[in-house]
Amino acid sequence: MPIKIQSDLPVKEILERENIFVMDETRALHQDIRPIQILILNLMPLKEETELQLLRSLSNTPLQIDVTFMAVKSHESKNTSRSHLNRFYETFDTIKKLKFDGMIITGAPVEMMEFEEVDYWEELTEIMDWAEKSVTSTIYLCWAAQAGLYYHYGLQKRLLDKKKFGLFWHRVMNRKIPLVRGFDDVFLAPHSRHTEVPIEDIEACEALTVLAKSDDAGLFLAMAEEGRKIFVMGHPEYDRVTLDGEYKRDLAKNLPIEIPENYYENDNPENRPLLRWRAHANNLYTNWLNYYVYQSTPYDLYGTPF
Repeated sequence: MPIKIQSDLPVKEILERENIFVMDETRALHQDIRPIQILILNLMPLKEETELQLLRSLSNTPLQIDVTFMAVKSHESKNTSRSHLNRFYETFDTIKKLKFDGMIITGAPVEMMEFEEVDYWEELTEIMDWAEKSVTSTIYLCWAAQAGLYYHYGLQKRLLDKKKFGLFWHRVMNRKIPLVRGFDDVFLAPHSRHTEVPIEDIEACEALTVLAKSDDAGLFLAMAEEGRKIFVMGHPEYDRVTLDGEYKRDLAKNLPIEIPENYYENDNPENRPLLRWRAHANNLYTNWLNYYVYQSTPYDLYGTPF
């Protein structure tokens, strides 16, 4: 699948080295099709790393994807340069009159704070309200999933005794639903978080359908409104070394951290991590784009109400 991005986006060169088909604006103008419009609200501090992970995840479908990156304006990023944000990111003010086929809201390292204490909470709630009328389907990742479950359904998060960190086994609960089509009965997925929304609270919410969960890690995947809202409590987009980097970073800072579960061969951090979740991660994003974006969105985004 060709992903349309700005020609000078730094991660473009990495994607091309990995044989992921990307095209710039000039070439895209000569394609006589309407590309799928995907908005990514990137709340992660290392934005370029997250850009690369998500663009990889969206690259396994024949659809043409036009990606727009957005950042909140009510928070000053300390880990991404202002020049990068100005060049490659939009703000809500510049896109709120537009419509999108799909949106991804990433996680953020603010889970220890109450939602209302996060400096961009008011802006985020405005974006979530806007998405109800302007986006066909939205994926909420990790902290964003907790924020969405809280804002839309009043479900509270709780602090875990220790960080949920590593790869965990999950079981598919509703195989007939297209979002998990092609999944194995059980599969591994990464988690990295200090809080959770209790699985029993999610299962008790009539608006939500649980699609995959873990005895050890709780919810992995749920949806509402026939896929208009999709909640992913883990990090399927993580690459091979993301958890490794988090583990060694926390060790260097003398923070309490345990070896990520089921991650290193023989639980030895000297060993190269085994990549054991990529196929299901790709399947998740491909199913989302196919069944909940492409097949659900109107051809004319502006001529048909959601």
